[in-house]
Amino acid sequence: MYGDEIHLWLHRIRAERLQHEAHEAPRPHRRTRRTRPARALRARLGWTLVEVGLRLATPRLPQSGLTARFDH
Repeated sequence: MYGDEIHLWLHRIRAERLQHEAHEAPRPHRRTRRTRPARALRARLGWTLVEVGLRLATPRLPQSGLTARFDH
């Protein structure tokens, strides 16, 4: 019974200390905006990865079965 109350008090004290540290910590500088070439490169790379993922996820048909189907 008393152990639960002590646990809650310790938790509250720790949470208050962490909140205080978070408010006192220096904030990182905001990033500068990305330049257009960097955005274009990122977009190209992203779409290339999507294409590779789709190719890996799509089951392949056996080559002999594919030619047999379209020879007729």
